Amino acid sequence: MSPTGTRPLLVTLGAASLLAASALAPTAEAAPAEPRTSVVLDWYDTTAETIASAGAPTQVTNSRTWAVSWLAAARATRDVPAGVSRGDYQDAALASAVHSSLVALAPARTEQLDAAFRRTLEAIPDGGAEDRGVAAGERQARSVLASREGDGLDPASVIAPFTVPPAAPGVWQPTPPDHAPATQYGNRLARPFALAGPDQFRLGPPPSLDSRQYRSDLAEVRAYGAKDSTRRTARQTETATFWYGSSLTLYDKPLRVALARSAGPVEERAKLVALFHVASVDTQIATSDTKYTYLRWRPVTAIRTGSIDTDPTWTPLHNTPAHPDYPSGHTTYSGSAEGILSALIGPRTAPFEVTSPTAPGVTREYTSWHQLTADNVDARIFSGIHTRSADEAGVTLGKKVAAHVLRQSGRLLR
Repeated sequence: MSPTGTRPLLVTLGAASLLAASALAPTAEAAPAEPRTSVVLDWYDTTAETIASAGAPTQVTNSRTWAVSWLAAARATRDVPAGVSRGDYQDAALASAVHSSLVALAPARTEQLDAAFRRTLEAIPDGGAEDRGVAAGERQARSVLASREGDGLDPASVIAPFTVPPAAPGVWQPTPPDHAPATQYGNRLARPFALAGPDQFRLGPPPSLDSRQYRSDLAEVRAYGAKDSTRRTARQTETATFWYGSSLTLYDKPLRVALARSAGPVEERAKLVALFHVASVDTQIATSDTKYTYLRWRPVTAIRTGSIDTDPTWTPLHNTPAHPDYPSGHTTYSGSAEGILSALIGPRTAPFEVTSPTAPGVTREYTSWHQLTADNVDARIFSGIHTRSADEAGVTLGKKVAAHVLRQSGRLLR
């Protein structure tokens, strides 16, 4: 069955065949070229293209789209009925689950999604495996979508209004140059996928303003994060610029590399994508909970108006995002990603390259997931927008959420 009704009766011999998603991909330690396209990678790319073209203005909403679509896929491919081809059934189930979810969440891309679905089905033999797989995917998509209805992760809820408290030492205030209203406050009001609540892993408070750690943090950002810094090297400036953009976008390639090199069967590969994005959603919720609990001011406010070597003209290399310092959202995302990838793929892999939309022409090579995390920690300091304590606390929080998601994976995938 096709999404538009009639399935072509004949697949031409010249059409490119799709590798059954149950075939094993190379292990994480190897990096041979993919011999043929797999349905798993086809629909990974289709999901990425859909969000790039018709995604929400809020990152957590787009992470939710990934999580919903691939949770449905992981559930649909988990149990294969007796008497049908496992590979054909799973290919159809995965494509159907992701297709049905994305059509519901990004209806503007329905035409492109229907075309992608037809291409998948044209490579699967007609029969019970295909029909039952399509039905399973549709059923799981409906189930996951229904379970997430009203979860508070839509853009209007995420961009909930926040009343800024009166200015005081250590207290977050809108930052220059735009002094924009606070963003992401609504994340802490949303319903997580796996956490018992947004505050389940709420961090302890940031270093006190009279502590040695705080003075050290501020001195480091002042020296290395200034727009006109003479201490920051060209490589450090490049690191800051490379990792300045959206974490969701920057981690698309690393996750795809992990997926392509995974040795697991199709249900395990779908699980990898699902749990990665479930953890990223819950991490973003937990991050906002801690941010808006402590409301720690950003370095630019601390340096311009604080009592330690006040400099009213100090300017960071990059503009400061409009939400509190502690913890860093980029590093919570990195910690979560590292936790999931290390657990399900292994901590290291063959070299792979990453590019960044905020650093055109720059390519970085990595061989472990932790290297991405380490660069994120340094990047936020070199950008002048976070303290090291905020960055390191973020990694800790992200890893805690990832570990919890992994513990809850049986329940999530039922």
